[in-house]
Amino acid sequence: MFAYRVDDEIELRLLEERHAEALFALVDANREHLRQWLPWLDDNRDAEASRAFIRSCLQQFADNKGYQAGVWVEGELAGMLGHHAIHRTNRSSEIGYWLAAGYQGRGIMTRACRALVDQAFDELELNRVVIRCATGNERSCAIPRRLGFTLEGVMRQAEWLYDHFEDHNVYAMLAEDWEKLDYSQ
Repeated sequence: MFAYRVDDEIELRLLEERHAEALFALVDANREHLRQWLPWLDDNRDAEASRAFIRSCLQQFADNKGYQAGVWVEGELAGMLGHHAIHRTNRSSEIGYWLAAGYQGRGIMTRACRALVDQAFDELELNRVVIRCATGNERSCAIPRRLGFTLEGVMRQAEWLYDHFEDHNVYAMLAEDWEKLDYSQ
């Protein structure tokens, strides 16, 4: 199975069906926290829904169309990060992520996203990576800003979130710009 070591604390790993209960437990324990910004909570009501999600992620990986990985922090599942889709013709991808409330504020998702973007440009040879975030989701928007992404604009009413539309900031990074950044400091 695919695994990518980010640092001594964080690893990205494909989920397997045996992780369905752990994924559901994490989602369920963070349901109120995640519901503020993610539209899929009502579709994830039991471990079988998580198992079906994991199966679809494994199929996406097998079809070479991207992947969704668990974010493991010191051996514990803490969230998800991955490519919604990889567009091979355009050499581009849009990534998405979420992190359980108890793991926020420690730079975990920023480090994980940096590793995913590194891999997208270096190993997958993509040219463009996009991150879309609800305009009001400051924690999520802070990640592409920290990583040097360019805010390209706002998609008005881009997502239906239970009872209202949310606008999305669209951030992008090009391979040539990523090469110029220095994260060694």
